[in-house]
Amino acid sequence: MIIVHHLENSRSQRVLWLLEELGVAYEVKRYERDKKTMLAPPALKAVHPLGKSPVITDGNVVVAESGNIIEYLVETHGGGRLVPAAGTPDRLRYRYWLHYAEGSVMPLMVMTLIFGRLVPMSPALVRPLVKGIVANVKTRFLGPQTKLHLDYMEAELGKSEWFAGSEFSAADVQMSFPLEAAASRGGLDASRPRLSAFLKKIQARPAYQRALAKGGPYELLR
Repeated sequence: MIIVHHLENSRSQRVLWLLEELGVAYEVKRYERDKKTMLAPPALKAVHPLGKSPVITDGNVVVAESGNIIEYLVETHGGGRLVPAAGTPDRLRYRYWLHYAEGSVMPLMVMTLIFGRLVPMSPALVRPLVKGIVANVKTRFLGPQTKLHLDYMEAELGKSEWFAGSEFSAADVQMSFPLEAAASRGGLDASRPRLSAFLKKIQARPAYQRALAKGGPYELLR
């Protein structure tokens, strides 16, 4: 039996969604973040040494990292579903988006989150200085880079209905989290209609809704 070690408000939500899309039986073991630090609890280190989510166990097999988990589930339990045929251009795009999600766009979203918290968390005495540094980083780096990537993804969805082609695939599952993060804190809004439509489509999928029901509250959607 697959066990999803599910940390609240995290990337593991899309693992639940993928399993629902595949119709694979699984169990959810929930973990709550520390209320002060928002970090994962130490109990996750009993599953994987890094103590982070997502991570799944499939019998004696432990699989970590979002892209790795998605590839493992599709290859081991997918039966050829949710992945383009080998050797096709769509398969190459599929692999690209699996890596792009965490390798290129999520670091920007994480930096946006961290810099957004620096000012209110800093001591009052140095807060004006921190505020100036944060504003400079946002103006010179985070803002332009986020716009570049949002514009790029918007243009790519103009080439096909889904990220890896005309059919929904696990690449769309992988891309869901960074785009939901962008909608929450990265400036993604109705000015990019294709990305906005993508989010509406995936969030309306029955499997997505079932995953939400099993995973619990998902703060990135607020």
